Amino acid sequence: MKANMKQWMNDLLTAKEKKAMPVLSFPSISLMNIGVDELIKDSSIQAKGMKMIADRVPSAASVSMMDLSVEAEAFGSTIKVLEGEVPTVIGSIVNDPDEAEALEVPHVGAGRTGLYIEAIKKACELITDRPVFAGVIGPFSLAGRLQDVSEIMVNCYVEPEMVKTTMEKATKFLIEYINAYKTQTGAGGVVMAEPLTGLLSPALAEEFSAPYVKEIIDAVQDDNFLVIYHNCGDNTIQQIDAILSQGAAAYHFGNAIDMEEMLAKCPADAVIMGNIDPAGQIKNGTPESVREATISLMEKCCPKYPNFAISTGCDVPPFSPWENIDAFFAAVDEYYASVR
Repeated sequence: MKANMKQWMNDLLTAKEKKAMPVLSFPSISLMNIGVDELIKDSSIQAKGMKMIADRVPSAASVSMMDLSVEAEAFGSTIKVLEGEVPTVIGSIVNDPDEAEALEVPHVGAGRTGLYIEAIKKACELITDRPVFAGVIGPFSLAGRLQDVSEIMVNCYVEPEMVKTTMEKATKFLIEYINAYKTQTGAGGVVMAEPLTGLLSPALAEEFSAPYVKEIIDAVQDDNFLVIYHNCGDNTIQQIDAILSQGAAAYHFGNAIDMEEMLAKCPADAVIMGNIDPAGQIKNGTPESVREATISLMEKCCPKYPNFAISTGCDVPPFSPWENIDAFFAAVDEYYASVR
């Protein structure tokens, strides 16, 4: 879908009835009767799955899966894939300042990055009635996978220059990677997942994440290609000033926070998305509990904050029951019907 994405986002902002925009892609495996390992290795299967989901649900956009192992694997990290789980990174490849200095920035196409770019290009050819967003990791979350997510928290204090060296290289790669999505696929933008930042203090988030995210957004975002910033950490309310300074087109928050409290701290001219629990409700709830949670959140947020767009708090897990996913969208329709 070729479109002025800035206008698309403004239309979403001003719409009285906003279509839901969950991060919904992994559950395509149930529709295709395949495993996660098959999905992450085949661009045509990924595109087919995104198309099947787009045909089934009235989402505002098609959002690719948040596979936060892809970029780290391109740098040389080892990943693990368990049946029914999203891929994860094992161990670390940056353990001291010398290894940070020696870390090579991979070319776009390394590992599975070329496959994922190809998948989004194919998805854009299949899905023509709404924008397609690719999923990418944020720079601090990538650096954490290169250094180990626990170690980087300590390194922010004891080896800050090592962290910043890694961040600079992660940022350089992500700019090139996202620009490949921008120029080669037809995507309307990316959803950048920076969940590890959500565990930092506000001061550390401002130092070790915000400037690098802003550098990426400034390099890739324009009227026809948007960055939606996602953070599902529980410190995001305290970090909101730094988060907003990054200049993303929209902001997407997880279910660890109170959405109503977050909306009160956000500007009215920015679309703010979230935050139905994807694991607790969409995967492990019931159609009735999903309905209740969705309508309750919309009743709290929609009347007071017209810039709120209902979504999931994070990526919907593989093998989430489709009756629960369908119940989520039905609840959105039910809420809007009740207030017309």
